[in-house]
Amino acid sequence: MTEVYLNIDKILETGNEIFPSADTADDEGLVASGGTLSIEMLVMGYCLGMFPWYNQGDPILWWSPDPRMIFRPEKIKISRSLNKTIESSAFSVSFDTAFGEVIQNCAGIKRHGQRGTWITKEMKAAYMEMHKAGYAHSVETWHGDVLVGGLYGISIGRAFFGESMFHKESDASKLAFFHLAKRLMEWGFDFIDGQVPNPYLISLGAVNISRNEFLSILNKAIRGKTLLGKWTNSGNAKK
Repeated sequence: MTEVYLNIDKILETGNEIFPSADTADDEGLVASGGTLSIEMLVMGYCLGMFPWYNQGDPILWWSPDPRMIFRPEKIKISRSLNKTIESSAFSVSFDTAFGEVIQNCAGIKRHGQRGTWITKEMKAAYMEMHKAGYAHSVETWHGDVLVGGLYGISIGRAFFGESMFHKESDASKLAFFHLAKRLMEWGFDFIDGQVPNPYLISLGAVNISRNEFLSILNKAIRGKTLLGKWTNSGNAKK
């Protein structure tokens, strides 16, 4: 893992030449369509407060919802059942040891009320490249040698942008999220981006803030040092 300070002013300057301002989003939060999923464009998009989200066959759509759902790492909610899971020895947790498996499971897991997946073949390939470049990270929950839960997202500065999570056993994804929040709190991260409001994230302690407030805290967070590379050997939580 390497600690670097990105040239944020240059990234924002270039991004503003390509993307409309997040302030121009429509009522649903759509800012723009088109572009690519290159590492450079993804980093610019996240730094400008946007993320890609679209269906197979559609153009790439860039979103900046209002309100925006975020977590403060030190304020996540730990339920009684999750606390028992944390204290038990039934599971172990690791970082960046199975990124490809995590994103594949996130794409393939069946979700209530959802047809298909927004994690397209192109999205998987793009985030694998982001992982190789050191921006994308995964947290894995294991039952023995079996992957039973996890999550992945993007890290820039002191911001972590959550993308997706999955579980095959009760509390498996929540356990991964707990260890992520604990790690980010130790490293001084400002927030975890939950993107679109939903009840599951609220149950974990997420709160809604306005787009303007999000863009303000984002601009400060991305100017912190970015921890590039695999987090595997940085306080690995796996037992």
